[in-house]
Amino acid sequence: MTEETSPAGIDPREHETDAVSMRKVSVASVIGTTVEWYDLFVFATASAVAFNKVFFPSFDPLVGTLLSFGTFASAYLARIVGAALFGHFGDRLGRKSMLLVSLLTMGAATFAIGLLPTYAAIGVWAPILLLTLRVVQGLALGGEWGGAVLMSVEHAPPRKRGFYGSLVQLGVPAGTLLANLVFLLLSTVLSEDALLSWGWRIPFLASVLLVGVGLFIRLNLLETPAFEQAQERGAEAKIPVVEVFAKYWREVILGGVATVSTGVAFNIMVAFGLTYGTQTLGFTRSTMLAVVLIACGACLLLLPVFGALSDRIGRKPVIIGGIVAEGVVAFPLFWLLDTAAFPLMVIGYLLLMTAFAANYGPIATFLAELFGTRVRYSGLSISYMLSGLLGSAATPAVTTALLAATGHGSSVAWFMIGASAVSLAALLLLAETSRTDLVADEGEPAAAAAVAS
Repeated sequence: MTEETSPAGIDPREHETDAVSMRKVSVASVIGTTVEWYDLFVFATASAVAFNKVFFPSFDPLVGTLLSFGTFASAYLARIVGAALFGHFGDRLGRKSMLLVSLLTMGAATFAIGLLPTYAAIGVWAPILLLTLRVVQGLALGGEWGGAVLMSVEHAPPRKRGFYGSLVQLGVPAGTLLANLVFLLLSTVLSEDALLSWGWRIPFLASVLLVGVGLFIRLNLLETPAFEQAQERGAEAKIPVVEVFAKYWREVILGGVATVSTGVAFNIMVAFGLTYGTQTLGFTRSTMLAVVLIACGACLLLLPVFGALSDRIGRKPVIIGGIVAEGVVAFPLFWLLDTAAFPLMVIGYLLLMTAFAANYGPIATFLAELFGTRVRYSGLSISYMLSGLLGSAATPAVTTALLAATGHGSSVAWFMIGASAVSLAALLLLAETSRTDLVADEGEPAAAAAVAS
């Protein structure tokens, strides 16, 4: 189905939301997702630099790192459950209320991690409690991302959905940048002993301030027009997750697989890259964090550019370009890293981050447009969280194991190329969605059956 336009080419529904309201929605979505991803990537960074010694000290350093990353990965399974849970109520009760609950849940879990006793204090209960809180984080993020995307995309004018959807994606590099900046500052002003003793707690405890800001802004948001129209018609799904898999199972699976390479590429940069740079190349933790910060800063500028480009030429051409570029720059990334020259390392990261931004910028809007309003929260969330389980969850552990087995970054490069190939194959089976009408029909997949012939 396509958008209905007047002879002059102007959408008669060209969005009721005025520019001021759209800016408020965008700011609220960006800040909220930044808080959520900050909480997630604080854990990822701490897994690489502290948790292997604080919570798994009795193991060999490599085994401790793998166990730490395993705890990191546990949240991805919880994210699927969170996507179904929050998606159910988000499709039944609305997007706004679920965003408030998810933000509070994530904030409480992250703050509690900052208060955890260490392995030295309570033994095996320390990693068990860490794993439990990590699972709670995963549940919260499973509901957060989809709701934030829909608040932006369903409020946005039809011809700017790609741009506004890409703004939600800023939460990933922004949250990562904040998380790494905090650890960079701590690494600069604290000794390693102080960092491992108590300094690692500061980023987790400080998250309560960000959560407060996010809640304040989100309390003033209005429900999305698409959901309000569905509610007025009494068109809410009774059991959204059942309807999603009954009508949209291909979109869920193919959308999730198509998004795998984004998680692989990003985690190679922000999680595995720290370990590779410090343990293999011999750089200080501060140097590697600085490389990540520069790359994330560039990503903040690039995501809206590629989101806006997808409004002009379509979602798939931009995403395909990003996926192909991720595979192309895989080996050059490690060639540049292995030079051990800081400027060349930065160039390598910028190459991969640019490819990632082209892929990741439009993908949120693309996935949202695959589903009808009555199950869009569930479908979007489950599909995206499936990609995290298939790609992001395994990446730190798989890449660490590959490096340990081969001793060469080339094995990780092949892993990234493989992920790009799988994602590209899935994406090619999906139809273009940029001209989809998000509210016109509740009976069929929003993207005209979604699977290309």
